[in-house]
Amino acid sequence: MSLVTRFAAVAILASALAGGASAKEWKTVRIGTEGAYPPFNYIEKGELQGFDIDIGKALCAKMKVECTFTAQDWDGIIPALLAGKYDAIVASMSITEERQQQIAFSKKYYKTPATFVVPANSPITDTSPEALKGKVLGAQGSTIHSNYLEDLYAKAGAEVKLYGKQDEANLDLANGRLDAVIADKVVLLEWLKTDEGKCCKFTGAEHTDTKYFGEGVGVGIRKGDPDLVAMFNKAIDEIVADGTYKTINDRYFPFSVY
Repeated sequence: MSLVTRFAAVAILASALAGGASAKEWKTVRIGTEGAYPPFNYIEKGELQGFDIDIGKALCAKMKVECTFTAQDWDGIIPALLAGKYDAIVASMSITEERQQQIAFSKKYYKTPATFVVPANSPITDTSPEALKGKVLGAQGSTIHSNYLEDLYAKAGAEVKLYGKQDEANLDLANGRLDAVIADKVVLLEWLKTDEGKCCKFTGAEHTDTKYFGEGVGVGIRKGDPDLVAMFNKAIDEIVADGTYKTINDRYFPFSVY
């Protein structure tokens, strides 16, 4: 084989490899969410609604893709992404090291602290693990909050009860079966405004340990789709820059969650 022929063959092979590695052209993005975490995502009149849903739609508009939304129970939300049921998770999922071992994330699109709620007549003011020894604490299972309770509070002597949905934990607190519940502060604030939530109050400090609560909430994406991660990152920057994010934020909250 001549030198010229050899170079030609290498060029053809390089071109073929480049073509095979080209990024996927996204025209439709399927989004998974929980639908049971108001005000971020919930179902009303048979339709998915909430801050996550509105943010997801705004991001899709910026990416110029058609988006569909699917409700999925929280404990199966990452397995369903990995199984190809949808392409992205927009469901108030915090970016943590543990989750990053399984999936990729966009940059954050909001960040809020965790906090405890207790019955209105509770004397609890210190919510450190040592202070809650012997107490019965609740959280939604398979969340950053349940990990926090199991790693720190259970080991310090508290009894930890986990629930399939946040509403179930709140109901047990309202009915006197728990001493305290931990969750996202905004989610609990929304519940405290309801008739059922009038039973209870915030207590103690805000909890923000990045080991458990991460760097904020992002869009969850399979590691094999880095082009989709880049698209979501660009779209997040764009909705923040042009005021779309603030418009959605102000629809739900009297303060910025970004």
